[in-house]
Amino acid sequence: MRNERLRALLLERGKTPDQLAEHVQVDAKTVERWITKARLPYRRHRFEVASFLGVDESYIWPDALGKDEIAAVSESEIVAVWPHRSEVPRDIWGHLFSGAEREIGVLVYAGLFLSEDAGVQKIFKEKASSGVRVRILLGDPDSQVVTDRGEDEGVGDAMAAKIRNALALYRPLRAAGGVEFRFHRTILYNSIYRADDQVLVNTHLFGVTAAVAPVWHLRKLPAGELAGLYIDSFERVWDTATPLDGA
Repeated sequence: MRNERLRALLLERGKTPDQLAEHVQVDAKTVERWITKARLPYRRHRFEVASFLGVDESYIWPDALGKDEIAAVSESEIVAVWPHRSEVPRDIWGHLFSGAEREIGVLVYAGLFLSEDAGVQKIFKEKASSGVRVRILLGDPDSQVVTDRGEDEGVGDAMAAKIRNALALYRPLRAAGGVEFRFHRTILYNSIYRADDQVLVNTHLFGVTAAVAPVWHLRKLPAGELAGLYIDSFERVWDTATPLDGA
């Protein structure tokens, strides 16, 4: 029995078993046994292999970790927790987005506080120019879900107005090009702010504004499942959203 996933990943990445062995600091024959005989490496070696190939450990060895181990790794993905979004230090947002090398994603209804931050907008523009994919999802101000959210928060039509204000503030960023904007009509249980494998998750609570609700800072780890749930959720909303004209 062979580990076809490990073999295929090496081919896809243009890497050899010898290169993998050197990185993990094991004998090349050991790597060959991992591939040709589907031998299960020690846990620390599995982590190194997954990091080297840029995938989750569970993809290469789906049966390697038990539920307790997965739960423990997922718990380790929690970097910080704030009881209210308003208490997240301002520089956290800048550090999050400025560290992105591949992906920046924002999923909100309005996220007005972010559009008002000239420093963050500058980061978005510079990152997009350098090849980072920057995507911003705003609630459709004419949708029923936005109307309902405004009622739930006790702000009524102000929710739709905040979205339009955010869009106006993003006008220079949209004109510069490179940043993708879409409207969504999704019932949001969380606002999601992503930079590569890190996410800030602002939970939504009935009857209060997002600024009062908690924020979780998560960093995706190999074999962890917590951060990936929110990253996947962002992608599902993006796939159902409508591109803005001129964006």
